[in-house]
Amino acid sequence: MSEELVVTHPPVPFDPDIEPALDEIVPKDAPAYTPETVPAMRQAMASMFPPAAEVVGDAPVDVVERTVPGPVGAPDLAVTILSPRDRQGPVPALYNIHGGGMMVGHRNMDVSRLLALVLELGVVAVNVEYRLAPEHPHPAPVEDCYAGLVWTVENADELGIDPDRIVVMGGSAGGGLSAGVALLARDRGGPRLAGQLLLCPMIDDTNTTVASHQYSGIGTWTREANAAGWQSLLGDAVGTDAVSPYAAPTRATDLSGLPPAFIEVGSAEPFRDEDTQYALRIWATGGQAELHVWSGAFHGFDLYVPDWPISHEALRTRNSWLRRVLGLTQ
Repeated sequence: MSEELVVTHPPVPFDPDIEPALDEIVPKDAPAYTPETVPAMRQAMASMFPPAAEVVGDAPVDVVERTVPGPVGAPDLAVTILSPRDRQGPVPALYNIHGGGMMVGHRNMDVSRLLALVLELGVVAVNVEYRLAPEHPHPAPVEDCYAGLVWTVENADELGIDPDRIVVMGGSAGGGLSAGVALLARDRGGPRLAGQLLLCPMIDDTNTTVASHQYSGIGTWTREANAAGWQSLLGDAVGTDAVSPYAAPTRATDLSGLPPAFIEVGSAEPFRDEDTQYALRIWATGGQAELHVWSGAFHGFDLYVPDWPISHEALRTRNSWLRRVLGLTQ
């Protein structure tokens, strides 16, 4: 029997302008994601991000915290609604799902990103909280997110939004959940989304791509952290044929009939290949996808290094796409 050929793939280097930031973002003594460390990580992250009203401050945006129905038989959901005060008539909406590897994170993480979009585009943002794994494995997170979307559409008049112009969006785990929600909406005949904004989405539980191997132990999101996230969400099913496409959208055999997708990822992160392949597979069905792979960018670059020129360009590019799919003037 011949020995198995082991191929080592050197990582795509981080852009030298942002690589030094990694020492601050990911300290050398940062704990690994384990069942023992996750509770403390959740608390630390929650303390890092103030409530939405504090972030908004005196900006001309109304902040409403609501509790809305969750999935049948499940707890209610907390949502934060950001609305521009000067809007005229129904406006488009962004339905946002936060990241955190399915294990950690809080909706307040994304308030700054959403506030900027509300101010620039004049849209309403609905920011949902969902149950986290491993205490709440699949399908709890994606079903929570879908229930929040259904509530948003059913209450469009009260929220002052146009139900035909809603984009589901999120980063990392939130991007993966956004893709899962788009699949659920298609398959259940649910809300007709105007688009899906998938920022470095976490969509492949197998951890088998070249990119997933290149970032073992390095970067803001590592191969090891990714494995922990999927294990938390899927348990013993991880990597098997039993995994649902609504948990790991890469598993979907049919990507036709989906809303237009915007897919963004860094060239120097574990999700590069799975995200690129997702766009290719959407195109293969005749679907619409806009793909951007930012050179030298690590996972979550726009949040970690917002002053980097490529972060500015990425934000400008996202906003251009949002204006187009939502029918907003430039």
